[in-house]
Amino acid sequence: MSERSVTESLAYEWTPIGRVHSCYPEKFGIPRQSGLVAAKATVEIFPAFSDPAAWNGLGEFSHIWLLYPFHAAGHEAWQHSVRPPRLGGNERVGVFASRSPFRPNRLGLSAVELLHVGQESGQMILSIRGVDILNETPVIDIKPYLPYADAIAHARGGFAHDAPRARLQVVFTPQAEVDAERFSAQYGATLRETIVQSLALDPRPAYRTASVDTHRYGMRLYDIDVKFHVEDEQVVVVERIETAPRILKARD
Repeated sequence: MSERSVTESLAYEWTPIGRVHSCYPEKFGIPRQSGLVAAKATVEIFPAFSDPAAWNGLGEFSHIWLLYPFHAAGHEAWQHSVRPPRLGGNERVGVFASRSPFRPNRLGLSAVELLHVGQESGQMILSIRGVDILNETPVIDIKPYLPYADAIAHARGGFAHDAPRARLQVVFTPQAEVDAERFSAQYGATLRETIVQSLALDPRPAYRTASVDTHRYGMRLYDIDVKFHVEDEQVVVVERIETAPRILKARD
């Protein structure tokens, strides 16, 4: 059987079972792996899959796997090699030795903490924490995390053996502190913590960290814009937090 016929015979069409509602409306600022930031989110399960019988017993697990497409990564050809941020954005590795979204089938996999499973108005909702997923991402499947099988004590992690450490200190200007308190009333008490954890991991492109960086940045969370800059490659200064400009969508 030719490679073409094998590929065609194994082609699939996926039916999303739900979507993620996270605090990350843009790629910039999303943690590069799950569990690095205690950002909360929900998974809205579509009505066709919301029968309680399908979710019976899931609440007994502390963590779950989410399988989803990188739906906003574009449709250009996949890349044979990529530059992982963990290697400074300069060294290339094969795409299958990375978790880059620029893969043949653009599938992502995240292990997240499961906080609650329940129905709202007849629709199943999962509350989760530790997401690294763009808002409105479709979910293809959900599986329970099994510690005995999914956490292998002596596994090798290649170039990413250890979790990335928070490399920057985060400070708020007086104005940013006022802003954080104001927006926390709308988005929850963990908003400031999410900002600190996200920025401490340094969301900037790798090339920006290789020299003196005088650039000023804006990171979107929910519908707000966190304005910041980096001083001496050691301190992130949150300057202010403001309502983000509305992004017009094609259907508007």
